[in-house]
Amino acid sequence: MDDPNARLVATLLEARQRHCFPPDVRKAAPEFVAQVLGLLFPHFAERLECNAAAVRRDVTAVEANLQRIQGLLAPHYPSTDASLSTHFMAGLPDIYAWLQQDAQAIFEADPAARSVDEVVLTYPGFYAIAIYRVAHALHQLGFPLLPRLLTEYAHQRTGVDIHPGATIGRRFVIDHGTGVVIGETTMIGDNVKLYQGVTLGALMVEKALADKKRHPTLEDDVVVYANATILGGTTVVGKGSIIAGNAWLTQSVPPQSVVTRRSEVRARHGDEGLDVLDYQI
Repeated sequence: MDDPNARLVATLLEARQRHCFPPDVRKAAPEFVAQVLGLLFPHFAERLECNAAAVRRDVTAVEANLQRIQGLLAPHYPSTDASLSTHFMAGLPDIYAWLQQDAQAIFEADPAARSVDEVVLTYPGFYAIAIYRVAHALHQLGFPLLPRLLTEYAHQRTGVDIHPGATIGRRFVIDHGTGVVIGETTMIGDNVKLYQGVTLGALMVEKALADKKRHPTLEDDVVVYANATILGGTTVVGKGSIIAGNAWLTQSVPPQSVVTRRSEVRARHGDEGLDVLDYQI
């Protein structure tokens, strides 16, 4: 008698053979995040020993784990630089310094924050930024897949979706965090603040644009309030500008601009449609 599931089995067997990633790869991101953040910040450490030998042991463990993950991915990405883990570890002091500045900036920006320790321990915006900084460093070094696994883990945990390819300057603040989206080719300067629901996205979503700048640029000292949407690779928000909540922006604005959505209340007549939203710049 013919096997009624023979076609399904054959199809899935072929898929497994073509996409045979080891199960450990799926667990790599949360384990690596916990390990790196536990190394950089005592707040995240499962076991804390305050002596040089313990710190050196933890540094060695992070590097060894990165090499292990690279080994897991080697059959799929054989051209990865063998010295990549060494370069990543050499950059960790700078990542730590930048994250210290991020945490301080969040503390200074939020009246509800009582200490920098509170920011590090409890703020989803800081957690998402921390994972992004680690993922971005790996992305720049050409490490395959793991940077995306890291930022998608942060996305699941915090609701903040930052592509590891985005370029983000010092003292970056994400307040509340939920619903923030930052696309791959976004460029953000120093001292920028984003609030919940902000989207820094592409104006057009086409595969042919994969290697083009599709996402906006925010210069230094820009503030973008809740649920604002800024789209387009040529869109530049000039230094010191403020983008109000719910604004929709697809064109550049000069430095020191204020972009607001005009509030208007009028009677609706019958089944008329909504007019194009009107914004003031």
